[in-house]
Amino acid sequence: MIQADGLRKSFRGKPALDGFDLEVPEGVIYGLLGPNGAGKTTAVRILTTLLAHDAGTARVAGYDVARQPKQVRRSIGLVGQHAAVDEILSGRQNLELFGRLYQLSPRQARRRAEELLERFGLADTGSKPVKHYSGGMRRRLDLAASLILSPPVLFLDEPTTGLDPRSRSQVWQSVRELGATVLLTTQYLEEADQLADRIAVIDAGRVVAEGTPAELKSRLGGDRLDVVVRREEALERAARALSSIAGTAAETDRDTRRVSVPVSDRIAAITAALSVLGEDVEDIAVRRPTLDEVFLDLTDRDQTGGHGAKSEKEAGV
Repeated sequence: MIQADGLRKSFRGKPALDGFDLEVPEGVIYGLLGPNGAGKTTAVRILTTLLAHDAGTARVAGYDVARQPKQVRRSIGLVGQHAAVDEILSGRQNLELFGRLYQLSPRQARRRAEELLERFGLADTGSKPVKHYSGGMRRRLDLAASLILSPPVLFLDEPTTGLDPRSRSQVWQSVRELGATVLLTTQYLEEADQLADRIAVIDAGRVVAEGTPAELKSRLGGDRLDVVVRREEALERAARALSSIAGTAAETDRDTRRVSVPVSDRIAAITAALSVLGEDVEDIAVRRPTLDEVFLDLTDRDQTGGHGAKSEKEAGV
C-alpha cells in the first residue's frame, strides 16, 4: 500500500532523505521511528503529496505520488502533529464541514458525522464547541475527520505529542480499531511497541533497520540481567562480577545504581549474581531488551558518524 524506492530530498544542499526505501503491506500499522531531524516528517510530506521529492519513486495505494497526486489524496487520510479542527465549531459541525469539503451532500455529511462521533466515543459531546474538549478528545476528533471517506491508507504524524498518558491510551485504542493501513511516525517508543506490527528505524535520511518489534529487540541478543545495588560504592564490584558471569562488558548506570548484561541462561545468571554479590543486591531481574535500547543502538551517531540527519531540522521541516 505504501512503497518508496530511493527517495532523495535536500534543503539548501543538505540531504533530508538520502536513499529512503520503504514497503508497507496492506492492513498493517507500520511505525516509522527516528531521532529529531532524521527525515520522518519529510518522508510523510512526500508520500502525502505535500512536498516534491528530488529523486526516486513513491507509490501510495497503487498511485504514483508525483504523477497521480489527486488519486493519492483521495486514497489517504492525514493526521498531523497538531489538531486541524476548528475550536469554535462543535465536534459534529467540524465533521460535517470536512464532509462538505470532501464533496459529500449535506445529508451524507450529517450521516457520516454521526457515524464517526459514535465510533470514536464522542457522541455525547458532539454538540459542544471543540474548545471545551480535552486534548485526547481533540485528537480523536482529528482522527475521525481523517476518516470521512474511509481511506485505505492513513498517515499519523506523531499523533499523541503533548497528550497525558490517559489521553494517549485513548488515542491508541482508536488507532487499533481503525482497520486501515497506517503509517505512524512517533518519538514515543512505547507507542510504537504498543501499536506497530512492523517498524522501520530511520536515521540520516535512510532506513537503518526494519522488522517486527520482537525482531528489532532480538538484534541486541536475548535476555538481559539487571542488578540494582544498595550503595553506589558497590557498582564497580557488581560490574566486574556480572561481566565475568556474562563473558561481556557490563553496562552501568550510576544514577539508578543499575548494572546490566546480556545472558543466555537466566536462572544460572541470577543464581551466580546472588551468590557473588549477596547483600549488595537491592533488586534483581531478567528482562528482554527494550525498544529504547534498540533505538539508541541504531541511531548512535557518535559511532555511525551520521551527519545528514540534521538537515531536516536545520531546514525547519
